[in-house]
Amino acid sequence: MEEKNLNEVENLENIEFDTPTDADKPLDKNIKLMSPGRMVARRFFRSKLSIAGISMILALFLFCWLGPVVYTAWGETETDRSGAYDYFEYEAKDENGNQFVQFIVSGYSINKLALPSGEHILGTDQIGMDIFARLMYGGRRSLIISFMAVFITAALGIVMGGLAGYYGGIVDNIIMRICDMLMCLPTLPLMLILGTVLESIGIKSIYYIYILMILLALFSWPGMARLVRGQILYLREQEYMVAAEAMGFSTARRIFKHLVPNILPQIMVSMTLSLGSMILYESTLSYLNLGVPAPYASWGSMVEIISRDTEILKNYFNVWGPPGICIIIAVLGFNFIGDGLRDALDPKQRR
Repeated sequence: MEEKNLNEVENLENIEFDTPTDADKPLDKNIKLMSPGRMVARRFFRSKLSIAGISMILALFLFCWLGPVVYTAWGETETDRSGAYDYFEYEAKDENGNQFVQFIVSGYSINKLALPSGEHILGTDQIGMDIFARLMYGGRRSLIISFMAVFITAALGIVMGGLAGYYGGIVDNIIMRICDMLMCLPTLPLMLILGTVLESIGIKSIYYIYILMILLALFSWPGMARLVRGQILYLREQEYMVAAEAMGFSTARRIFKHLVPNILPQIMVSMTLSLGSMILYESTLSYLNLGVPAPYASWGSMVEIISRDTEILKNYFNVWGPPGICIIIAVLGFNFIGDGLRDALDPKQRR
């Protein structure tokens, strides 16, 4: 009996007991738990690309909206007429029959294609307007148009995708078939046709770009709708949705109060990445002579001049280079922010 007890004691000595871990210890009451939103913000601002994107977009907004307040030397449509004299000459004869050439001065000409100087920071364009001032006012117009198109696209995509994902069945089939048809349409040729129609019915050219971007948004919502539909198809079977239905909540409340907020991170990422695409679309429409008409400016219309004048493309970088750089900064900035949001909202991301 004693030998058996002795063997049991020896076996107990070989057993490795688990040491208490941090999870087994009682929580300190002074420790504050971090909310999910704060965790997302922390991961977002730790990313160097996110900080770079925010800095780039913030710099563009300050330049476009506060710049004209500081730089008041020239306006958006103001022409510099301090160039050389405009004159014409013709040959004539005096009373004695002597032939001479007479010059008649008609006034000052425009100071066009001037190089950067103290009077014009970035010089002047082909019609004598200050490029620096037009860069600021044109940036306002380009950013407003892009945000407007993205918000319309997101609103339509959320509504149509939410209905398709929640109801399913015939509603889902109808909406998805509409998406398939819209995604098959060639966008740029369609914009050319619509631009011709707008011109034929007598709409002012200043409104072309706004109408075309709205129409572009009406054709671009299927991508957002597919994203929303896929997420809602997964979320509608969750327990909290069953509880919401059991409590008698209306369909609109279940969709927009409980489902849409849970897919808001994916929507934000998609909208951020779409902003860069819309700025490029605006530039493309300007290249096709469907953008903002002169004397008004947008970044796309300022770059478009190189398609009509190769001399400016070769010799006057100050005319088309700055708006091109602004477009690149805007597109990269929005893409950096979108990538940062995608990584920050990823639940598998631990760092």
